[in-house]
Amino acid sequence: MSAPATVIDVTDASFQQEVIERSKTVPVVVDFWAPWCGPCRVLGPIIERVAASYGDDVVLAKLNTDENPRTSMQFRIQGIPAVKAFKGGKMASEFTGALPEPQVKAFFQRIAPSPAEKAAREAAELAATGDSTGAEARFRQALATNSANPDAIVGLAEILMGRGATEEATTLLDRVPADRRAKALKHSLFLRQFAAEHANDNLETEAANSPRDPRARYRWGLMLASRGKYEDALDELLDSVRIDKKFADDAARKAILAIFDILGPDHDLTREYQRKLSMALF
Repeated sequence: MSAPATVIDVTDASFQQEVIERSKTVPVVVDFWAPWCGPCRVLGPIIERVAASYGDDVVLAKLNTDENPRTSMQFRIQGIPAVKAFKGGKMASEFTGALPEPQVKAFFQRIAPSPAEKAAREAAELAATGDSTGAEARFRQALATNSANPDAIVGLAEILMGRGATEEATTLLDRVPADRRAKALKHSLFLRQFAAEHANDNLETEAANSPRDPRARYRWGLMLASRGKYEDALDELLDSVRIDKKFADDAARKAILAIFDILGPDHDLTREYQRKLSMALF
């Protein structure tokens, strides 16, 4: 395993991108230090040597606390050296002080990607280049190592859905029911199937002719969502909720929540229509 070309220096300005965002694809260990700190000079060579042994599997970032007080305050750095590991966009582990090399190695071992995680990451890179055959094989290798790896499950399910193997994709996604990406894929699959079943139905005219029918508004909302017209879909579904909150066991409300899963919690439409749905319900 080759050593990384450099240890990256991060600042208040670059921390979000270089640490938080990067950690969504590879673990990032941040060494909070300062030039005057004696223990920092002891830990520095140790942590760099250990990081080098992990090659591209772990990124080591160094942040000078004197020059970057905002980030230091954000993470409540009170003593240095302070080391924090980030994974999946969140802090995963930490320690303070100049630990001996065996303990630093143990720290890295805990946050380094597992064989299944590495295989899933490599598969995602293949998928991004358009090599779906290679990506599928690598995703399956990852699942052979860890059948519950969410990245491999979601990645393989996307490939399967792309070629119409919906039954296997659904079975896979059922393994990780709490994963938002898995939920979004299952919702997308439902919308795709709904659109196919009603391809010859004029749901738009039905909704226009029966504006006070919650079923008509619900069905047209689903069709709009299947076409990616999420704002229009949310308006139709919200009107269905206003007409009859309990229609078909809260079907319209559940469809709205499904669109939120597809869009993600930080999407502007999600935030806007969460407020509107709350007002409609209460």
